[in-house]
Amino acid sequence: MNKKLNVKGRDITIVQKNDHDYISLTDIAKHKTDDSSAVISNWMRNRNTLEFLGLWETLYNPEFKPLEFEGFKLQSGLNSFTLSPQKWINTTDAIGFIVKSGRYGGTFAHKDIAFKFASWISVEFELYIVKEFQRLKEQEEKQLGWNLQRTLAKINYHIHTDAIKENLIPPELPKEKIHFVYANEADLLNMALFGMTAKEWRVAYSEEKGHIRDAATIEQLVVLSNLESINSMLIHQGLPQSQRIAQLNAMAITQMMSLLAIGRMQNRLENKDESDGMV
Repeated sequence: MNKKLNVKGRDITIVQKNDHDYISLTDIAKHKTDDSSAVISNWMRNRNTLEFLGLWETLYNPEFKPLEFEGFKLQSGLNSFTLSPQKWINTTDAIGFIVKSGRYGGTFAHKDIAFKFASWISVEFELYIVKEFQRLKEQEEKQLGWNLQRTLAKINYHIHTDAIKENLIPPELPKEKIHFVYANEADLLNMALFGMTAKEWRVAYSEEKGHIRDAATIEQLVVLSNLESINSMLIHQGLPQSQRIAQLNAMAITQMMSLLAIGRMQNRLENKDESDGMV
């Protein structure tokens, strides 16, 4: 699925190739004119642009053809010289551009090249694009971290349920009562971390969709993963629920306080770096 940046009211599409982001030059060019192909070609025939593109390909593309690139450089001062992204790709085996046809096609360039093109269009517009791109990357990193913790929580959940099955469920227990034991242990962790059972959460937050754990913060998911592992160990040790919940609650409080303190420290450092950078 393609991603989009919204820069000064204009959507700019991002596609991925080999885990790299390619930003639409066609969308960026429309900030200046509707004839985006002409703008891109004019930018590419500039000698400074050619030298930048050649250097970029030399650094990142082992299949780049330097002799063909030199041929373009020799022509760059001529009035008759023209260059398009497709011609550049076909002649030099460049990887910095993607040309897509069709309704949702256009010319895309690796983010390094796209930012260079944006600065040629407008220094102000380039700044907005870079800032919006950074915001998108930060959002993706947070989502990745949240998904990673959810995955970790699921893995620990299976370890947890195996410990319950091996130590707390009698062999002949009816299926409906087995489910009760699992739910009972899940709510043990909910009580230790959230201070309420899943049912109590649904009553208190009836307008919310999903489960109590779907509303958890990334810090809570980290602690939940730890609690599931610790509870598995305590079950194997034969401790009753009354003793386990007291230990789990104490651990949850300690770990949450530590994680929140680390988060506050990181925010202060980030704010300090931003302030220093503006001086």
